[in-house]
Amino acid sequence: MTANNGIDDPKADELATAIRQIQERVRAQHPSGGTVGGTLAVPLPDLMPIVHARDAAEAKVAAIGSVNPRAAGIVNNTIQGVKRTISRSLGWFVRDQVEFNRGLMRCVDSVLEALTEANRSIAVLAGRLDEVRRESESLREENAAMHQEIAQLYDMRTNWIHWREEWDRKLFTNEVQFLRSVADLQSGFSHRATTMEQNFRDSVNWQHAQFTATAEKSHIEIQRQLWADVERIRLDFERIIHSELRLVRQRAALAQPPSGTPPAPAEAQAVFPFDYAKFAEKFRGTEDYVRERQRFYIPFFQSCKDVVDLGCGRGEFLEIMRDAGIKARGIDLDRESVELCKSKGLEAEIADLFAYLSDLADGAIDGLNASQVIEHLPPETLPELVKLASTKLRRGGVLALETPNPECLAIFSTHFYLDPTHTRPIPPSQLAFYLEEFGFGKLETHRHSPAIESMPSLASIPQDFREAFFGALDYAITATRL
Repeated sequence: MTANNGIDDPKADELATAIRQIQERVRAQHPSGGTVGGTLAVPLPDLMPIVHARDAAEAKVAAIGSVNPRAAGIVNNTIQGVKRTISRSLGWFVRDQVEFNRGLMRCVDSVLEALTEANRSIAVLAGRLDEVRRESESLREENAAMHQEIAQLYDMRTNWIHWREEWDRKLFTNEVQFLRSVADLQSGFSHRATTMEQNFRDSVNWQHAQFTATAEKSHIEIQRQLWADVERIRLDFERIIHSELRLVRQRAALAQPPSGTPPAPAEAQAVFPFDYAKFAEKFRGTEDYVRERQRFYIPFFQSCKDVVDLGCGRGEFLEIMRDAGIKARGIDLDRESVELCKSKGLEAEIADLFAYLSDLADGAIDGLNASQVIEHLPPETLPELVKLASTKLRRGGVLALETPNPECLAIFSTHFYLDPTHTRPIPPSQLAFYLEEFGFGKLETHRHSPAIESMPSLASIPQDFREAFFGALDYAITATRL
């Protein structure tokens, strides 16, 4: 390839390519030097030095008998002529030498041709050897693969039973694990379903319970409000009825001239030649027993701020009021009882209940209690006591009166006449009538101390007869000032 002003010559490129192809064909026909045969790498003898030596010898042979050229001229022509003459005259002498030289050169050419053919044969043999080597390697690889397959087949045949047993064992193990997994999944699903169902049932039950509780609470609240309204309406009606009856009685009293004198208050308690406190403890009960029974009245006086206990005795009622945080004071005619109350830190004084209540301002107290007292009063003074209580209690105040129950026939054979200060038993209906007459409402009758507890022989009597004639030994009436 030649360059002319930086432009490639296509003809020069074609010439170089043709020269290169000719060289390759010559090398293929006349291999010399290097290695052939691919991976076998068979070395070939290099014949180029011989070729160069032959060419040089042929040049020398060709130069025999020739004259060196010189510049043209008479001298040169003369010298050349002389040389040609001498060369012709010596021709017979050097003819054998020339023939020998030419024969030797032909021998060299033959040897060179033989060597070239030998190199060509060696190259062909090297190529074939390389093919044989490749085929042998392929056969060797196939043989190795066959041996490996044979070894594998032998190993499979040798270990087939063991493999079969191992396969069966693994198959059995996998099947057991699979079945166990399926069983676990089934169990988990069943447990989950059961848990979800139980949770759903619990949720429904809880919601039902909440709904029921809310409905019950609302129902109770509505009932409480209804009964409160009914009680309020009842008290209002009782106040109206009491006011109307009082107006009727006042008009009747104004229409008739006054006759007689009001009943005198009870006189002081008679003095007995025995220890009355010991007598009360023996036949009424110990302080703990009476105190436990008096706890029944705490809810009725819970909202009161000033309570008076008529006939406080040993102070059991005052003690339970103090424990409940309710302010209370008591009066009694018995000096020893009053001193006993004061020794307990209770507020008490000696006073006649009629005189004490008369000295109080109207509506001065909101709670009044008389436990086992009114049966000691003359019967004609009981209405006066109820009237004084109605006057001194403020509106909404609480009155509690407890006394032996004459409806129980057992009271007359055992308890009532044991106390010489008892005057006459008071039937519940009579006491309720007095309370209604003097402005009390919301009357509730409570019966205490079943006779069968102190007289077990009553169990032989039919129950209905026993409850009608041998029920509670005591009763109490609680009322609210209208």
